Formats: sequence, C-alpha cells, structure tokens
Amino acid sequence: MARKKKRSAPQWKRIDLHIHTPASADYLEAGVSYLDILSQAESKGLDIIAFTDHNTVAGYRAMMEEIRQLEMLERLGRLRKEETHRLKEYRRLLGKILVLPGFEFTATFGFHILGLFPPDTDIREMEFILRKLNVPLEKLDTGSSEVGATADVLTAYQIIDEAGGLVIAAHANANHGVAMRGLSFGGQTRIAYTQNQHLHALEVTDLEKKGGRTTARFFDGSRPEYPRRMHCIQSSDAHRLTRDPQNAQYLGVGDRVTEVFLPEVSFAALRELFLGNDFARTRPYRPTKAPVDYIQAAREEGPTIIQDFHASYTRRGGHLYAILADVCAFANTNGGTLYIGVSDDPTEPPVGVSNPSRVVHMLQEEIEHRITPPLEVTIDVQETQEAKVVRIVVPRGGDPPYAVDDSKVYVRSEGETGLAVRDEIVNLVRRAQAAEIAEPTEKAPGRIEPPRTGVEIVATEERKGVLYHTMRDLRNGNVVKNVTRKSARHLWHYAIIQNEENPVDPDKVEWYGDIGLLRRREHAGRVRYDLVQRDEGRLRVYYGVTEDGIHSEWGRLIGLDTDEE
Repeated sequence: MARKKKRSAPQWKRIDLHIHTPASADYLEAGVSYLDILSQAESKGLDIIAFTDHNTVAGYRAMMEEIRQLEMLERLGRLRKEETHRLKEYRRLLGKILVLPGFEFTATFGFHILGLFPPDTDIREMEFILRKLNVPLEKLDTGSSEVGATADVLTAYQIIDEAGGLVIAAHANANHGVAMRGLSFGGQTRIAYTQNQHLHALEVTDLEKKGGRTTARFFDGSRPEYPRRMHCIQSSDAHRLTRDPQNAQYLGVGDRVTEVFLPEVSFAALRELFLGNDFARTRPYRPTKAPVDYIQAAREEGPTIIQDFHASYTRRGGHLYAILADVCAFANTNGGTLYIGVSDDPTEPPVGVSNPSRVVHMLQEEIEHRITPPLEVTIDVQETQEAKVVRIVVPRGGDPPYAVDDSKVYVRSEGETGLAVRDEIVNLVRRAQAAEIAEPTEKAPGRIEPPRTGVEIVATEERKGVLYHTMRDLRNGNVVKNVTRKSARHLWHYAIIQNEENPVDPDKVEWYGDIGLLRRREHAGRVRYDLVQRDEGRLRVYYGVTEDGIHSEWGRLIGLDTDEE
C-alpha cells in the first residue's frame, strides 16, 4: 500500500523505531493485532514507526498479507462489514503513519542490531539479508532472539548498510548493547563497534538524563579515541501494546519517543539525517514538558573540546578572529560547534544576532578566504529563548593541519583554543599521512580481505638502534606511526615482540592457499590467532585475531564455518 509523501517546510516529527509485534517469540501481550499497534501509534502522535521483530520480518509480512487479503475481497465484492472497517482503518492509518519494515538482528556474542528499510523493500529481499547474516532457515519465522552463531557485529553493519538500510545499535548502553558497561571486550572492540562507518546511530535508554556519564555525552566526539560523534536516539523497544501496569520497565508503543527535524516524512529524509553531522535535528520527545532547547543545554555544559560560545562577532576587539581560531582548532581536533550570539554563561539572556543572514554570509566568506586548506562547514540560524543565534558546525578535518591566514595553526584542548606547538603540528601531519595509508584499495578479483580484528605491522624503521613500527588496527583501519616496544601496550606490545624476536618462517605456517595459520593461543579467556597472508610477493602478518574478526576463507582455515562468501 503506497503512502503519499507530503513535502513542506522542515518540522519536528515523532519516531519510535524499535517496536516488536506478536511475531516476536517474546511478545508479552496476548490478542494484539497489527491494526491495534497502528492505532496505538496514532494515539501517541507518532509519525514514523518501525516493526523490528527478532531476526524475522514475519510481523511486517503478516500485516501486509492481511491488507492484500482484504483488498482482494474488496475487489471481489465479498467484504463483510467488520472487514470493510478494518481495511478503511488500515488505509487511514498507513496514510498518516510511515511504517518501516525491519528486524532486530542478533549478532555473535548476543549483540542486538536494528536494520530498517524503505517501505517499498521486497520482503524476500529482507529475508535474503537475514539469511546472508546466517540466521538459520528454520529460525527465519520464529521471531526468536536465540539463533545460534550468526554474523559478527561489523559484518552485520556493513551488509545492512550496503543493502540500503539504516543501521542502529539497539539499546547500546543496556543488555545486548554494543556499548553496555561491564563489557568484557577490550577498548579497541568498543571503539570498532561504536565508530564504524556503516553504523548510523545508537539507540540509548538514558537520552533524557543529564551529566557527563550519559551515553550521548560519552559519544559526543569529545574523546580522542572516539572522535566520531554519534547520533543518539531513544525508542520504546515495545513488546506490548501499552506499558505494563505491574512492571513499568516494560514499555508500550510510543512510551519512549525521539523527535526528528525532517523536511518530509520519508525513509530517505530519515537516512539523510542520520548520515549528516547536524546533531540538533534530534531530541528526546517530552510530552508534558517544553521541547529541549539544545543551545541552552549546551550553555549549561559550558565550553568543551567540541563546543564554544561567542556573544560578539565584530572585527573590533578581535571577536571575529577568535571565531576563526575556534573553527581552525575544531577542524584540527575532533570537530565541534560554535554558537554566535550567546555567551557561555547560561544565566545571561542571549544577546542574539541582529541580522542573521548577513552574519552567516560574512562568516562563510571569512572562513572560505582565511582558513586553509579549504574546509566545508555548515552555518545556519537557530533560536534560543526567542533570540536568533548563528551556529557553525565544523567537521573533523580530513586534511590537517588547518591554519588561519596560512600560518597560525590552532588546536583545541578541553574547553580552550590555543596555538599548536611543534609536536602537535607534527601529529596533525602524521594524521593526514595515516589517513592516506589507511585508504582502502580496490579489491582484486579473488583476493581475500584481511581479518577484521587484530593488528598488523605495516612498516618498521630503525633509528639510533630503536625500532619504530607503523601499526594498523584491523578493526577500524587506523594507522599509527612511531610505535616502539617500550611505548606499545597489550596486543600491540605482543605483536612487536613477535615481529622483532620471532620473524615469520613460511615453512612453519599452516597454509591454506595464500592464507595461513601461524599460531593459536588463549589470552584473557579468548582464543586468538596469528594469521599470515601472501599478498603480491610479501607476507602480511595479522596478530591477535579473534573469532569476531574472522570471515570467508579465514573461517575455513581455522575450522570455523562462517557461511560467508
């Protein structure tokens, strides 16, 4: 049933992107129909919902089959009165609410991932994706979260994204979440699971909370090891129609909602939002409170490594140059947001900007002509407490170091901007070089991709008797230069010791074509593999590979059937 798009000026829309139906084996309420779910969504004022049953699209399929059956009876003139009413209600509600098909996939080690798709996606195509993710055929319609060994988290992200879906880490900070506290995996795993390019958003359960320990604050781009700021949303994860009166933690449809600022109610608009860098277009929905004022909330946090405030923007007094220095510093550090027209004192009324369009044009020209290399920023006008404020969203630059007037290089440290010292400039240059090294090359036909966990030593250089290594983290492709035995920790230290003291003897490798097993060991309760690959005349060694990084031929090499081609 096609839903007509309504284009208008951007507006705040309410979404609940994690709703289960009776097709999930652990659904908690008997006698609920799909029409009941749509009616409840309407009563909650929702504009977009998603059916996300456990490892199945059976719920969405059942609703669409019911509608098709009713339409066929209508064509034959055989609809009963009650059926006529149901079809009329389906048409009315689906014309008002966008229902996205999807699933909640259970990856290896029990992590949950939401995959959402456009409403015109063929159901068989989504089932094919689930099969590609190794959901057993006999489990495809059961709606069970217990489906055995499937695909690893990073593979799931990639497959869903490349199929055109939205990828959201379900209840990321809670049970079965990729960022839950007490996670037994190491920091590099957490980084990979939450910073991966194929992941679009984190669903969290503490979006309404304030303070430095919330999930959204942890992933706001202020931490050097987590430089990618993540969109954070909240959803009901409803396994019931309405909240359980005996246990308030079991929410119903629309009991935990996110508002999103969209130009139209469509999957394409939603995906564009999550792929963008404007984090003021999402907010927790508060049915009984005033909407979230992001600028005032930012002022209450104060200046940080990713945000700052300027009450004035004039050339006189150096205010304009201070803004340019901040833009430069954000680009050289983790990116960030500037608010022009408000001070950092949340108790002061915002002064605002008298002619916002002129200020936007002036700032665009100044940034374009005075900051090098070229840097694309977003400048727009926001409102706080009835005052117009200019906002500058600065990305983390891909070609550092950036400079003001060709010579002044600034960096951000905590809540302050300062001139970069020599070592900081050197690190910025290395960052740019590492990005070039880490760029993926075109895959040759038949070539086996490296594992997705572990570490590889890319190059080694000796200086004054000390070996300096260039290391590549296989989880995210990041390359770090000048790592020594003394400076390395944990897996990197192990890899360097093996590289320096036990160079690979090809005759001692258990070969399987051009890939081989060097050694198998247990560390911290997990099995780790040192693997080798012959690649255009050289040996590449991958140290400390875990099973969640194994794919395709690597699985057959170590006796782990990944079922991945």
